[in-house]
Amino acid sequence: MASDDQYRGVKDAKDNIQVEEFFPSTLETIDTAFFDFIDKKMNNHATTNKGWKKVPVMWVAAERSFLTKNKKELLDSDGALIYPLISVERTGMQKSLSRKGAYHGISGDDIDANRFGRITVARRVVRDKTNNHSVADNRKIYESVKRTPGRQSYYPKRENKKVVYETLSMPAPMYVDMTYSVSIRTEYIQQMNELLSPFITLGGAINYFVIGKDGHKYEVFLKEDLAQTNNVANMGTEERTYITNISFEVIGYIIGEGPNGDRPKIIKRESAVRVKIGREKTIFGDIPEYGKGKSKYRD
Repeated sequence: MASDDQYRGVKDAKDNIQVEEFFPSTLETIDTAFFDFIDKKMNNHATTNKGWKKVPVMWVAAERSFLTKNKKELLDSDGALIYPLISVERTGMQKSLSRKGAYHGISGDDIDANRFGRITVARRVVRDKTNNHSVADNRKIYESVKRTPGRQSYYPKRENKKVVYETLSMPAPMYVDMTYSVSIRTEYIQQMNELLSPFITLGGAINYFVIGKDGHKYEVFLKEDLAQTNNVANMGTEERTYITNISFEVIGYIIGEGPNGDRPKIIKRESAVRVKIGREKTIFGDIPEYGKGKSKYRD
């Protein structure tokens, strides 16, 4: 069965646009994707004095006063952190010119305001307005109107060149390089060995894997250096801990300006099928000299 657009005279009409809704990718989306991967996907455990237990993962941005109220299980009776513990921190960010992704250069129509980054994602036919142009042209061409059994107007099929298209555009993805540091703190070397093994095997021999959140995917690279800052060789009175810092590089992207953006996330524009320039007398509203003021000049 032919589609409705073909009956409107649109040549090779296809209405196959699938509308899907998804959350935009923001800096918080990338942070959450990486944190959830370390906390939930890896799900690291270690041997403690209470048996085989999951090691808690914390974001280092939280203040100590916040931890004492909302993360009491991470602190002992003296207010000190209980090890083993894994902490995640975003240590750097870079908008690299060598990793621009598929979209780069100037795009968009608001160049004077330096507001680029709009790409066209879909185009579809505006059915009602296209049909209005088709009916109007048919009435001018055909003198008599044919009727269907249901008393609806019927005209012979002809190609309609006055097609109104609706263009959908969205913000282009802007790629950013994010650097994260994962710090593992333990009291015993056995715990450190148990927790380091899953990190070393991430990505296999190429040190590459993919994380995701809300339908978005980001590439992650494990850096070579596994920096150890143990203080077990120190003969002082401070607490002996094993600390290993692991660095990751995440190639992420953000879509739109976030809450500070004053433009719609999806912009819809309709194309013009005809440009009409009115006569000078019509533009200025002149009254004809004949017809006793009842007639009007034609456009």
